[in-house]
Amino acid sequence: MRDVIIMAAPNGARKTKHDHPTLPVSITDTVSEAAACYAAGASALHAHVRGSEDEHLLDAGLYRELLAEMSRRVPDMLIQVTSEAVGIYTPAQQVACIESVCPRMASMSLREISSDFTRPDDARQFFEWSVEHEVHIQHIVFTAEELQHFLDYREAGVIPASQRCVLFVLGRYRVDSQSRVDDLDPFLQHDLSDLDWFVCAFGQQEQQCVLAGVDAGGHARIGFENNLYLPNGKIADSTGALVSSLVDALGERDCRAASSASAAHTLGVRNA
Repeated sequence: MRDVIIMAAPNGARKTKHDHPTLPVSITDTVSEAAACYAAGASALHAHVRGSEDEHLLDAGLYRELLAEMSRRVPDMLIQVTSEAVGIYTPAQQVACIESVCPRMASMSLREISSDFTRPDDARQFFEWSVEHEVHIQHIVFTAEELQHFLDYREAGVIPASQRCVLFVLGRYRVDSQSRVDDLDPFLQHDLSDLDWFVCAFGQQEQQCVLAGVDAGGHARIGFENNLYLPNGKIADSTGALVSSLVDALGERDCRAASSASAAHTLGVRNA
């Protein structure tokens, strides 16, 4: 039976309670939803924080507050801090936030940190810092071409060889951001044997897409950040409900949701 890491993404940068009344925006609500996702089988939280107007923020103080509350209420759950720019933050600001917080895990969009792949030296400095400070980085790519950039950067030493975690984002540039299972195919044309890779997918086929990734050897990120719907077409009550549904589907594939300890071991997260 294979352990599959489930990362819960319960809010993201853009959705609010206007999109779904239970979508967590405050730190208190985010931690409560993280606890529910952990109980359902998620071993990691993809964490965003918001401002007083529910706007996306990269705020080191708020991240520290979230991490402290998670440590108190869901101490065993892995926490990945986002550095998403959302068209607001510069690469320097993204880097400054992560370096200030120095979390155990962070995500970084390759196209954002390297300014559309034109400034690899800036990226190299940050990635070397993250290795030195034992910050696990998940590299986010939106296309197979970006995955090739990631592989080229690793070969050239811009990205250290020890950084092997990648998230494939499906459906972001489709009409209405509705992913399809075959959106995964271009990524699978690459040699992924040396990588820890995850799939997330926009739209109502989220679970079908991440299960296709599981079937090919990957892991899953799911949640209201990308999708509000269960596979049966009904709106889910929460991200925890999406996690529960995925755990049931994994059981039909002779897979199981990885524990946080198993996930930390697989990903090489230090001091987890």
